[in-house]
Amino acid sequence: MTDIHEFGGTTLCSTNSVLGEGPTYDPDTNTVWWFNILGKELHELRLSTKEKKVHPLPMMASVLARIDAGRQLLATEQGLFVRDTETGNLTFHAALENDKPENRSNDGRTHPSGALWIGTMSKRAETHAGAIYHVARGKVTKIFDAISIPNSICFSPDGTIGYFTDTRISKLMRVMVDPETGLPTGEPIVLVDTMEEPGGIDGSVVDADGYIWNARWGAGTVDRYSPDGLRIARYKVPAAQPSCPAFIGADADGLAVTTAWEGLDEAARAMQPDAGALLELGIAVRGRFDPAYIL
Repeated sequence: MTDIHEFGGTTLCSTNSVLGEGPTYDPDTNTVWWFNILGKELHELRLSTKEKKVHPLPMMASVLARIDAGRQLLATEQGLFVRDTETGNLTFHAALENDKPENRSNDGRTHPSGALWIGTMSKRAETHAGAIYHVARGKVTKIFDAISIPNSICFSPDGTIGYFTDTRISKLMRVMVDPETGLPTGEPIVLVDTMEEPGGIDGSVVDADGYIWNARWGAGTVDRYSPDGLRIARYKVPAAQPSCPAFIGADADGLAVTTAWEGLDEAARAMQPDAGALLELGIAVRGRFDPAYIL
């Protein structure tokens, strides 16, 4: 039986992104970072002061991984770049599908080993045009192919299990992973099948107890799944298109979620003033921070 909860949270940032995505939290600076992919923007919100900055980008980007206090790794439509946090300067790090300019980066996350899993997709969301790659110290290896909309890339706390989905078919996949390298050691199996339900599985994070928190695009919810694939809780949010959650706060005990208004007409947007905003669910969780990318 799934516990259903009404929204009891707050709007952390009311800037309405066309496609808010890729949220992550830096505990050293108490800052939430996320992207407006289609708007080519990187957003920064310092929670302690509520100071908000928007950094224009020269290309679409979707994932940020902390490297150290002064550098971040950005996954973009033109490859992987190291960003200087003081100047915003981008330095090329590794190519990603140079032969497919019609593709862009989408969902991704760092593994406890310091490697990155990053998904790609067609800018027109063409079927099976994308893939998921493993990136370790600049070496790029394709690990899963023929994916339309890669999402839900996340890992168990000990790094032995990886998760991902193709939102188009909305099946959450589970695969065994080498905890030392972040590379898959087996074939993916279906953990959760929600093809017949409204909406689709989008971005996910895994908490300290191994439970999966998933933003369900098109359904206006954040769902919590047990490690064996049982949906045990559903939290409603005031936006139909939540895209990805992130643990926030000094103790990783809060949960934020990005949203989008992409594809909504004026009437739908009028009914959802929070579409595209950064929301906070107003619940206590036992979260974890994303590991740093090892350069």
